[in-house]
Amino acid sequence: MASIKINAETTANYTLSLDCPIQKDPVKRAKSLIVTRKTDITHVFDYESNDDVLTERFKMTLDRMKQAQSLGKQIKYYNGYSNFTFELWMVLHKIDCNGSLSHRRQYITYINSAYNEKFEVLDQYKHEANFKRVLGKLSLDNVKDAIERSKKIMQRNQECGYTLQQYRAYYYYKENPSLYIWGAIEKILRDCGLT
Repeated sequence: MASIKINAETTANYTLSLDCPIQKDPVKRAKSLIVTRKTDITHVFDYESNDDVLTERFKMTLDRMKQAQSLGKQIKYYNGYSNFTFELWMVLHKIDCNGSLSHRRQYITYINSAYNEKFEVLDQYKHEANFKRVLGKLSLDNVKDAIERSKKIMQRNQECGYTLQQYRAYYYYKENPSLYIWGAIEKILRDCGLT
């Protein structure tokens, strides 16, 4: 969807093609690639909670991202996390979402409000046809709005004195809301001359 919106812009410097397979393991993803030049990959995943098991799973993903960079290929992995869930990023395209939530299922209220929908549960929204319909409601300006709203969240986290965590070469906030998906999207827009 993002590439369609960018490619429709006559002022874009490039035609964009995104390769977005669902692959939880960065090492498996890197091994599957034939790389002939420097390749940047943003691994999009959730920081689901501060629960010990989920925190270890998050750190394991960061470990695997670091390992994938040392396979002898020209791959650089970037952190594209969202706290609690990817739905935060989706909401920010349309409305602010600044408050801390206690469970990921609470995002359905924001999704419904932002996209004028009536989903009863997140699984209903995540159904492929429903998700694609929601994506179809986005414009390039919505994407730019999401980037700005994301930046404001991260700035507020810093101003509130939250500790920016570092693990390996990657940074993140434990607090919700926080996210860094926007960094990769902003870079794409900048490279295409659309910012």
